[in-house]
Amino acid sequence: MKCSIVTVCYNALGTLPTTIRSFQSQQYKNKEHIIVDGASSDGTSSYLRDNQIEGTWVSEPDRGIYDAMNKGVRMSSGDVIGILNADDAYYDSNVLDTVMSVFDRYDKLDAVYGDVVFEKQGKVWRNYSAKNWSPTRLAWGFMPPHPGVFLRKSLFHTYGLYKTDYEIAADYELIIRLFWKHGIEAHYHPMITTRMALGGVSTRNMGSNILLNKEILRGCRENGLKTNYFKIYSKYFVKWKELL
Repeated sequence: MKCSIVTVCYNALGTLPTTIRSFQSQQYKNKEHIIVDGASSDGTSSYLRDNQIEGTWVSEPDRGIYDAMNKGVRMSSGDVIGILNADDAYYDSNVLDTVMSVFDRYDKLDAVYGDVVFEKQGKVWRNYSAKNWSPTRLAWGFMPPHPGVFLRKSLFHTYGLYKTDYEIAADYELIIRLFWKHGIEAHYHPMITTRMALGGVSTRNMGSNILLNKEILRGCRENGLKTNYFKIYSKYFVKWKELL
């Protein structure tokens, strides 16, 4: 099977080359990298044009991160889709090989997911494990780490893309829609897939956290999963266990 990795970026020239090298280092051969740049002004398009990319790239205005992700999904030609953010990197060179071997082993699987680590200045600050996760935990504000989730492309055709009227939690809503509402066949594999940079858009400040949780509540309600703010905010009392 072919694996397509989608990277969306905007003015990320300082970190994008590391992300690209991380993809290129993957031992799995049948892969492609789809890079969607939102018409950056920092020289990203020149860098992409002047360097050999294993896949396809485009640099043009978009309507936000999830519109860009949808564009990348549509551009991809793989059987399996993964997301690799422009300031993240794969944990080692065997990640895609391991993920795709799990899909091969269980031919009815719709999704494979694993763990990630958050790093700052080369040091691990948090282990984000999905080992004990289940779809029922979505009501409590927990999802498997988005860059650690690999989905069959056919799911997007059947159940839809990322909702672009969400600002920062469309990935959460997609997970609710797929894993909870439609009950897709998914398998957790105990592996660290990704090194993530600490400080994403959803955790940038208090306002971002409030908006994130508001959109999580909305996503649950839109997909028939009962929850409330008490459940969602209670996640902060248990996340300390993931800190080193």
